[in-house]
Amino acid sequence: MTEETTSELNGPGTPDEWAAYLATAAPGPETAAVLPVLDAEKLSRTGRIDALKALERHTGWIQAHQAQILAALEAEAEAELPAAVRERDAEAAWNFTCEEVACALKLSGTTAARRLEVARELDRHYPTTLGLLERGEICYMQAVAVTEACAVLDPEAAGQVEAVLVEKMPGLATGQTRRALSREILRADPHGAEQRHQARKRERQMVHYPKDDGMALWGATLPAEQAAAMNAAVDAHAGTLPDEGRTLEQKRVDALVDLVLNRTDPGAATPGARPSGEPASGGPTPSGPTPSGPTPSGPTPSRPAPSRPAPDRSGPGGPITSGPTTSGTTTSGTTAGGRSAAVVQVTVPLDVLIGDSDDPAQLKGYGPITAGQARRIAFAKGTVWHRLIIEPKTGMLIKTDPTTYKPTAETERHVIARDAYCTFPTCRMPAHRCDLDHVEPFNHYDRAAGGQTVPENLGALCRRHHRMKTHHPGWTVKRDSRTGTTTWTAPTGHKYTNRPHDYRH
Repeated sequence: MTEETTSELNGPGTPDEWAAYLATAAPGPETAAVLPVLDAEKLSRTGRIDALKALERHTGWIQAHQAQILAALEAEAEAELPAAVRERDAEAAWNFTCEEVACALKLSGTTAARRLEVARELDRHYPTTLGLLERGEICYMQAVAVTEACAVLDPEAAGQVEAVLVEKMPGLATGQTRRALSREILRADPHGAEQRHQARKRERQMVHYPKDDGMALWGATLPAEQAAAMNAAVDAHAGTLPDEGRTLEQKRVDALVDLVLNRTDPGAATPGARPSGEPASGGPTPSGPTPSGPTPSGPTPSRPAPSRPAPDRSGPGGPITSGPTTSGTTTSGTTAGGRSAAVVQVTVPLDVLIGDSDDPAQLKGYGPITAGQARRIAFAKGTVWHRLIIEPKTGMLIKTDPTTYKPTAETERHVIARDAYCTFPTCRMPAHRCDLDHVEPFNHYDRAAGGQTVPENLGALCRRHHRMKTHHPGWTVKRDSRTGTTTWTAPTGHKYTNRPHDYRH
């Protein structure tokens, strides 16, 4: 394809103009024929970004067609099986097709088998998702996520989940798609989700793998709420250790070693730990949305004693936090040996907390969990609840209960709970590990002239994106105080939006 050839087509002229056009055009044979004009040497920086988007859309189009061919190969192999052996020898026939695909595409047998499985599922059960991929609206890994996550559901429930996600997926990254799928699966099949959780819980185990250069990976597969409690305990204890040239991650590892190896000797904590009476700093207490209605407010509900479940003996071993729609729990202070108490934060709607609904809850730092897990955390010993109020139409947090913190602490707690994560699009750094940045810069010389230190002008930013916003020329940020949407403008002029955490989902 030459520039003379492209000029004969109805469309833009320069490579930059073609890149901008192809970045949003539905991919197909006609647009694919123009792709060679996207020469990196002839594109501006803005044009190169548009070219990346155009190529990604066409990659999805090609992968969708490849999936259709793989599905046809698999269907053909099944059809050729004699009826008498179709059930018994289906796996053998699958393997024969797999071997041919593996040779043709230079893949391992395992990878080829996975490609065939994904293609079959998309073709037979998720045609809408396959259509999104063919139009370049989602990427292949999002389509894979749909087939993997919905494999535990019956066809009807899987169809319901896909129907909810098709409108959202084009605006989501792959990780965000997986989290959205997890939540919708919990909502579509709460009973099955609880059964699967209990089954996986029985499979909990330690993991220990050797790594290069005398290192090793050590950990455990365990319930998410226990992992969150342990992570919070490590963070809290790491905060008591002196820097001594260590990074935060190095301190967290050292804190873990200290907590495990010195557990039976409270006095043997790592040198430099704070005195036993000094509490650790904690993040905001989360909690879930209030029941839908014109005015999401009202008194904090009392715990319903009659429906209180029995304690879960395998639950988090330390203080935890949880929060119903109108509450969350915070535990502060110290444990034996001067170690700071851990805080686990869960957002759970009030109707779920009292047992009227089995919708999923949100475990901070992990994602959706079953209603049963949320109730066990909420009613565990040491739990404290705090109210959060949301805007019913958007699900955005608009107010936190101000009764337990000083005004400045309340503002910080509000912003962290509202944003949940770094407000840069696609970044998933938890807000409690982020800086609170003034969207409109604060004026240190004339406080009345600069951005105010109020929730509407504050946003959570991880250190990397905070530094980029402050020091990298060309990046600008604006926040819509009404919707909570943050709009980032790159040096190339491209705009990217980040919507606030929705406490309804």
